[in-house]
Amino acid sequence: MIIAPSLLAANYGRLAREVTRHKVSGAEWLHLDIMDGHFVPNLSFGPGIVKALRPLTRTFFDVHLMCSKPEVLLPLFADAGADQITVHVELGDRVSHLLWKIRSLGLKVGLAINPPTQLATVRPFLSRIDTLLIMTVNPGFGGQEFIEECLPKIQQAHAWRLTGAHAFHIEVDGGINEHTAADCARAGADVFVAGTALFGRPNLKAAVAKLRRAVHQAVAPAPVRPSRAHKPGKLPSQR
Repeated sequence: MIIAPSLLAANYGRLAREVTRHKVSGAEWLHLDIMDGHFVPNLSFGPGIVKALRPLTRTFFDVHLMCSKPEVLLPLFADAGADQITVHVELGDRVSHLLWKIRSLGLKVGLAINPPTQLATVRPFLSRIDTLLIMTVNPGFGGQEFIEECLPKIQQAHAWRLTGAHAFHIEVDGGINEHTAADCARAGADVFVAGTALFGRPNLKAAVAKLRRAVHQAVAPAPVRPSRAHKPGKLPSQR
């Protein structure tokens, strides 16, 4: 189980300090949402920011490209220090080459899917990816409410992982807090991206621990209660 705070919800005026908060938080990944203003109606930050942050931490950089031309950006983010790059299945015919290119750069490969897109579109690529990112909000802005209709997608992806020969992470992003993370964990997710619920809290370490505890409790097996000792009654002949 992996917790991945999203830098999108951090204080942009003190990113170095926010990365330091992340280092001591206990979170395994740092999620970096890259928006180009075309694929989604918002802008975030580019490879220059990622490169500036890379020397500050050795944590896993999970770079999510919400961009219409990711092929231009892949080598730039690889050079900036990304450990994994995720592109969107909605890019259609370009997806296969993009996945190959990410792998050729020596990085982990992620594939994302938006809420309106049919999950069947990712199935041909499952053997080629390390992470399937199931968006649980429509991407573009932080602080949105979790879309519960995405839970069946997580369940289906988990079923494919169990019955197939593929060992990919199931990552969820959008409206994730201790309550929705628990629902996603029960459905089969194992990587939890959260922005407002983590970087939006004064104590990031406590927020990470709270989210992790909620996920653990959601998937922990129910305790077996010992049955009461049975005291046999007397046989009729003994009465």
